[in-house]
Amino acid sequence: MRRERWELEDGDFLDLDVLPSPPTAPCVVILHGLEGSSRAGYVAAIVRGAERECWGAVALNFRSCSGEPNRLPRMYHSGDIGDARLVLERLRAEGRRTIFGVGFSLGGNVMLRLLAELGDSAPLKAAAAVSVPFDLAGCAQAIDRASGLASLYRWIFLRSLREKALEKARCFPGSLDPDAVRAAHGIVAFDDAATAPLHGFASAGAYYDACSSGPALDRIRRPTLCVSSEDDPMVPARYLPEPRNPLVELLVTRAGGHVGFVSGSLLRPKFWAEEQVLAFFRRTV
Repeated sequence: MRRERWELEDGDFLDLDVLPSPPTAPCVVILHGLEGSSRAGYVAAIVRGAERECWGAVALNFRSCSGEPNRLPRMYHSGDIGDARLVLERLRAEGRRTIFGVGFSLGGNVMLRLLAELGDSAPLKAAAAVSVPFDLAGCAQAIDRASGLASLYRWIFLRSLREKALEKARCFPGSLDPDAVRAAHGIVAFDDAATAPLHGFASAGAYYDACSSGPALDRIRRPTLCVSSEDDPMVPARYLPEPRNPLVELLVTRAGGHVGFVSGSLLRPKFWAEEQVLAFFRRTV
């Protein structure tokens, strides 16, 4: 893949990893999860599949996730569709007729929100979303209450998020309360202390209400596959929706964890969810 940096009109930048292909070939746009990047294993699995099909791929790194801090006080969040929309519009302007989109976890929520916001004008042939936190408030509270493996997820996420937020507070005095950020030992507390104020929300609750993808599924106008697992420690089964939109297919497995879904053997693993996504796209070409 080839790293590209796109300079933005607001003075910031986007870093993308691109698998080149002719403009006539289909292209898959990939959105990673919370504190992930284009180097995530699930991104690589989609890119490998795209390469086998002789398709192109564009893996977007959300702002602050490419290995270099972004330039503005803002970072990214679960409902931040602007940068993904920009990527899609640029691909369409370059002559791409067939564009697919797939998001994982937070990136899946972004993908679904984007589809809902654009409706009939969405520049996508089809889309997929894996392990989506459809109800942001419920999932954040579940992570905060969790023990065992899910509590390890919480610790890893918060360590990285706090470091970034404290750096923002240092570079942009007055943007955040550093003491509130340091005291945030849960996802909800962090979103109250950092995500909400950095991105114009009154509180974590207001952010969750505005950006949850579950209530927006009825507005999607492109074939969309959602893959979830009943044993996901970060998205409890009680928060999975029952889509009434015939264009939205929800595939729920008994096991699979959060962006897991590994089958095959220890020596020859198969990434089942990514295979389902690629097969879904192939059916629409």
